[in-house]
Amino acid sequence: MAEPSRMPVQLITVDEVVRAADDLARQVLASDFRPDCIVAIARGGFMPARFLCDFLHVHKLLSLKVEHYTSGAREKQHAAVTVPLAGDVRGERVLLVDDVNDSGDTLAAARPHLEGFGPVAVRTAVLHEKATTSCRADFRSQAVQEWRWILYPWAVIEDVGQFAREMDPAPTSPTDLHARLQQNYGLALDPGELERVIRYNRLDF
Repeated sequence: MAEPSRMPVQLITVDEVVRAADDLARQVLASDFRPDCIVAIARGGFMPARFLCDFLHVHKLLSLKVEHYTSGAREKQHAAVTVPLAGDVRGERVLLVDDVNDSGDTLAAARPHLEGFGPVAVRTAVLHEKATTSCRADFRSQAVQEWRWILYPWAVIEDVGQFAREMDPAPTSPTDLHARLQQNYGLALDPGELERVIRYNRLDF
């Protein structure tokens, strides 16, 4: 079995996440929308949502979960809310937050679910939005014109572990893994990140 086709990956740093969340907060403040509550789409929306709570002085943070992608860019057939909203947003202005808007299926599933709880208004915000999306966010920090997998700091272990497990033949050493991540994904991890990928995925060389 041949190794999977190469896929471009962009590794996002924590500092880049902070700057993107800051950009989103400025956009919200420049609009006429003032959220009473922020809802994070689990799991990727947790960190940007928390930064937005801080920047916008919003104290109410809730979440819901949509299943669409598993680690390493494996796509399921449909997006659906699998963990519903647990909290009261009736009569409130809600900002729904995720990390990346890829196909648009996640927002398309999450927004009507949220609207069923009776908020007076819902707006959506994402760090990165791809040109392939069929459901545009109201606020976006970065538009991604050429498709690539966006790798956030909270998903490095999971996603890169999946990349490693899909390699055929399997990598034989940390050096081999590092080289093939660069070759197949354009992904250069620093030694600490690479060690954590190996340790927490229990990769056995």
